[in-house]
Amino acid sequence: MEKRTNREVLEQFLELQDRTIIDVGCGDGSLARLLTRKGAHVTGIETSPKQLAKARAAERAGDERYIQGYAEELPAESRSADIVIFLNSLHHVNVDDLAQALKEAARVLKRGGLLYVSEPLAEGPYFELMRPVHDETVVRRRAYETLRQAHLYGFLPEHELVHVNAVPIKDFSAFEQRITLANPDIRVRFDEQVEELRHAFEQLGEKGEGGRVFDQPMRVNVYRKR
Repeated sequence: MEKRTNREVLEQFLELQDRTIIDVGCGDGSLARLLTRKGAHVTGIETSPKQLAKARAAERAGDERYIQGYAEELPAESRSADIVIFLNSLHHVNVDDLAQALKEAARVLKRGGLLYVSEPLAEGPYFELMRPVHDETVVRRRAYETLRQAHLYGFLPEHELVHVNAVPIKDFSAFEQRITLANPDIRVRFDEQVEELRHAFEQLGEKGEGGRVFDQPMRVNVYRKR
């Protein structure tokens, strides 16, 4: 698999200038700000109050905005968006709500608009690092199974690409914060296995200038709204 950043692949498939974009599961808003700097008009949707606060506190890149909401009930008008993006977020939608999330994406997209989904595969060094405390094998598989039924919700497949994205992490403490921040259950498991995780962090990560780098295979799917 070719090594390419998530950003490089996204910019290959999407024309961003003057596009109205909904970033579902926007986290701290870093992608929304990047897209804004590229000329897009972005609304970030996020469920976590902590992440939403970070996004709103960051220096603005332009006219981006952030709204608390859910993929299965998007706070956006019908046929209002040119692009809907799920970057590393579709598998975080409750399994029972995945189909509804695609229906909502179809609802808010204009005719001919694009659905862009980038999801991590259940393999690779970064997946193996987090797997003992946060095994996403099942939810990642279910998310892809739902995507394969996207035609039922008004989408035509345009592209599918698998690539490797590098995940840089400064140190073990940064990894700990990254993986335990939003989930108390992970916090408990992390504390129980901290020494094993510390060893895995050193073994699985390649040394880089800013710490360790972990490869994560990704699958990108692009669909067009009929």
